[in-house]
Amino acid sequence: KKSFSSGLTAMEKKLAEYKCNTNEAIQLKLVRFPEDLEDENTTFNPEYSHQVFGDDEVAFGYKGLKILLYYIAGNLSTLFRIEYTSKVNEKFDCVEADDVESKIREIIPPGFCTNTDDFVSLLEKEVNFKPFGMLLHTYSVHNEEAAEDITYQIYKADMTCPGFREYHERLQTFLMWFIETASFIDVDDERWNYFLVFEKYNKDGATLFATVGYMTVYNYYVYPDKTRPRVSQMLILPPFQGEGHGAQLLETVHRYYMSSPTVLDITAEDPSENYVKLRDFVLVKLCQDLLCFSPGKLMQGFSQEMVMEAQQKLKINKQHTRRVYEILRLRATDMGDAEQSRSYRLDVKRRLIGPYKKKQRELAKMRRCLRPEELTNQLNQIDINMQHEQLEESFQQLVSDYRRVLERLAQA
Repeated sequence: KKSFSSGLTAMEKKLAEYKCNTNEAIQLKLVRFPEDLEDENTTFNPEYSHQVFGDDEVAFGYKGLKILLYYIAGNLSTLFRIEYTSKVNEKFDCVEADDVESKIREIIPPGFCTNTDDFVSLLEKEVNFKPFGMLLHTYSVHNEEAAEDITYQIYKADMTCPGFREYHERLQTFLMWFIETASFIDVDDERWNYFLVFEKYNKDGATLFATVGYMTVYNYYVYPDKTRPRVSQMLILPPFQGEGHGAQLLETVHRYYMSSPTVLDITAEDPSENYVKLRDFVLVKLCQDLLCFSPGKLMQGFSQEMVMEAQQKLKINKQHTRRVYEILRLRATDMGDAEQSRSYRLDVKRRLIGPYKKKQRELAKMRRCLRPEELTNQLNQIDINMQHEQLEESFQQLVSDYRRVLERLAQA
């Protein structure tokens, strides 16, 4: 019996060596020059792979597994290869390796290369790739490394642009690796708008375009003759993150819809924390010069005038306008002054307490049915103390988030 159990652990140990973390195994590249293929600095890895490889993000059956997904920088033509040093063998190990290839094939469109030579010959044709759709905005960012200004452009595209449908299929595969709850959209629904960011770069004296990121927006119908665009997905590819492209993209999209009389306001679907920070910055930047947000008016509190002006001029909805007001009021408040800071704190906490109060009423209702009177009062007291602590915590967190927005604004 003993030899059997020790044999099992040896087997288990052996099999454990054949487990690979898929976030490390998947190697992504955006290729501009043939030498990028060999350069490790151009490789980046997913943040998530659970949608393809399960919650533990593991592929079983290989040692030294590498899943290569290389994309040509502009049109995203794909090279897909799997490499490993060894693989479990069904005959000897009585176990089967995961079918990694078919898992990846489920999310990448057909028509990819499987060898480097084909990929490099496609790279030579990249000079013909041009962005899709209509140019909305051009901006430049100073690059320290290259010691020069790099030009970027934002385009609005749709499925009628030749080649865009296929390009979008390749582009959306990145969502799986960088957005936790990503899903692919129904491109046959004409209410989708696509906004794309490209970088202009030079190669052998020609100007080429590289994909930087994109945003999809869905136009909801609002009775009787309006729409409410809702931001669905937004991704700046990792090599370009932290350079301000997200803010440029979101501001450009707002400006695009601002010019449309049929748009009510812009919302977002299930926004991440990072997106909320980005949106705070962009909306405050857009709003800070509106008359309704002058320091004098901010000190009088949140008003219907702010709601109206932000919606009509900038297509910002009421909930987001309230945050903009709180951030701008913080900037106008001397938090060292006891009276001013108390007034600010109360104003924000009054908004924060709304959901608590509702919960409180529901609890009170339940307790009336369930508990004797004196117990209820004690419990309410405990509740109120906890509530104050939680409120104070929420408030402090908000203020520190708001300060970061204001710092970024001061540098903009």
